[in-house]
Amino acid sequence: MNGATGTLNTGRKNKGKILWRLKRDFKSNYALYFMLLLPLVILIIYNYIPLYGLKIAFQRFKPAAGMFGEQEFVGLKWFKYLFAMEDFKYAIRNTLVLAISKMFITMLVAIIFALLLNEMKHMRLKRIIQTSLYLPHFISWIILAGIFVDLLSINGPLNRLIMFLGGSAIPFLSSNDYFQQTIVATDVWKEFGFGTIIYLAAVTGIDQELYEAAEIDGANRWKKALNITLPGMIPIISLMALLNIGGVLSGNFDQVFNMYSPIVYRTGDILDTLVYRIGLVNFNFSLSTAVGLFRALVGLVLIGISYGSSYKFAGYRIF
Repeated sequence: MNGATGTLNTGRKNKGKILWRLKRDFKSNYALYFMLLLPLVILIIYNYIPLYGLKIAFQRFKPAAGMFGEQEFVGLKWFKYLFAMEDFKYAIRNTLVLAISKMFITMLVAIIFALLLNEMKHMRLKRIIQTSLYLPHFISWIILAGIFVDLLSINGPLNRLIMFLGGSAIPFLSSNDYFQQTIVATDVWKEFGFGTIIYLAAVTGIDQELYEAAEIDGANRWKKALNITLPGMIPIISLMALLNIGGVLSGNFDQVFNMYSPIVYRTGDILDTLVYRIGLVNFNFSLSTAVGLFRALVGLVLIGISYGSSYKFAGYRIF
């Protein structure tokens, strides 16, 4: 009895200490908490309240009745219909191909450029190149897509140059044979510079004594890069790869939507554009919600796996 009472008292004391620490922390950092208030409200309004609408995926939704009106419940009908759709199968395949290709090629190019920039001794030129590389990351796809559509069209500057050199015009954006490669190439051009900065930051954390020891042993730049710099980047490379797995079902809607056309739906349609077409073009809100819910559930599983793996293999954790 005394033991139980002692345990209860200890629990109350610990609870009291925790509450006291929380109050003290709030008083000393109240300004920071108030700064978080607006983002938290926005997160709840735009990310959590809309979850109520997921019930549409299990209904024969009629917009005239409204979100809170009486709707016919159809169970998993739309999911069965979805998995039988040919367009859905194309969208799944295209989303995976584009996302995985972008992820690995962007990482590879970024790592190569980080190694090359690390070897540059002219600091001013190095900074100019760094700025030039990561600047496209901050430009919206709405702007870039318009530029690429004009640049890569049949009568665009690039095809004119190809024909001037004796080649044939290439339908970069209007052929299923070239569209995916074009999407991947333009995305890599836009994003690899930002990754380069991340990998360069990882290089600065490598012990400089290792390079000095390698020089004493007669190692040249190539051997130092291969045996010291690259192995030193492995943790951040592993971490970036694991974290990117969570977004593997995201094919970058802004880019694809602004660059594709019905001609290339077979190779260019992704899950996000399929949701847009089914819901906002064909007004089948129930089916589009089912597609979105499927994508969200798979993404949730992948994010859980990626963060669990990143903590296990790279020591990364958020909480």
